[in-house]
Amino acid sequence: MVALIFPGQGSQFVGMGKDLADWSPVARHTMQEADETLKFFLSRMCFNGPENDLKLTENTQPAILAVSVAAYRCLAEQVDFSASFVAGHSLGEYSALVAAGSISFTEALNAVRERGRAMQEAVGPREGAMAALMGLEKEKVLALCDELTDENGLVSPANFNSPGQIVIAGDRSKVEAALALFKERGGKRAVQLPVSAPFHCGLMKPAAEHMEGVLADIIIDSPKTVLINNAEASPLSLSAQIAPSLIRQITSPVLWEDSIRYLVDEGVDSFLEVGPGKVLTGLVKRIEKDVAALSFGTTEEFDAAAALVEEKSE
Repeated sequence: MVALIFPGQGSQFVGMGKDLADWSPVARHTMQEADETLKFFLSRMCFNGPENDLKLTENTQPAILAVSVAAYRCLAEQVDFSASFVAGHSLGEYSALVAAGSISFTEALNAVRERGRAMQEAVGPREGAMAALMGLEKEKVLALCDELTDENGLVSPANFNSPGQIVIAGDRSKVEAALALFKERGGKRAVQLPVSAPFHCGLMKPAAEHMEGVLADIIIDSPKTVLINNAEASPLSLSAQIAPSLIRQITSPVLWEDSIRYLVDEGVDSFLEVGPGKVLTGLVKRIEKDVAALSFGTTEEFDAAAALVEEKSE
């Protein structure tokens, strides 16, 4: 069985989607649809930058969604296949829902544009931070965060990405304190992330509250392909489950490792990352070495991606 997985923030790069749009009319029309929906040249920003504009959260989120959907439509138009499951990393969950026929592309674009703005505005500039911790067990990271969180601020896990890689988020002072203690507790490597807001932690509560209203105005159908969600790493198949899950994931950690393990336990032996970059492909290979994992976001990757989904759909 094959699962389609869709990337989140951090996978963006200037030039993403350009060769697909040059090669595939459906990919080109998808990027044009994004421009028309958002009423600015998102495609130009994806193709040509500038990078500083593309890195702004309110632009990054619809940009990654647009390129991911363009890649998915390009593949679906040329290859007769069916995926057993879909999943997306944070923002990528919206791309997964578009691919599963649960949310329309235009409504997803508007939603993630609002999501990006709300997450950016939830805390002031330089007040929050995120860091990736490598080489420290989950229990020790949880204990470290619990020890540092108090009435003066919080720090908590934001992404359980793969064995030995956990991202933390919270008030900048608390994240910096965690980094100072990290190596003392046996950690190997820590990297403070160049992000504009501390995603997937309690500081995002204002963004979650804002998105309740945004999602209430969107038509959400039951997905035609089962979605494995971020917040609980569990399957969602009913329309009524979708919006609450998307709201929970804003303040909850992304359970990516658990999501991949759930899919493998369900019989998935092949993963195709659809969209820009190869971040999720790398994570899958670190989580489960015995599965196939490929990415499709450029024309040179098309043949291998098409062969994978065709074989697993037989």
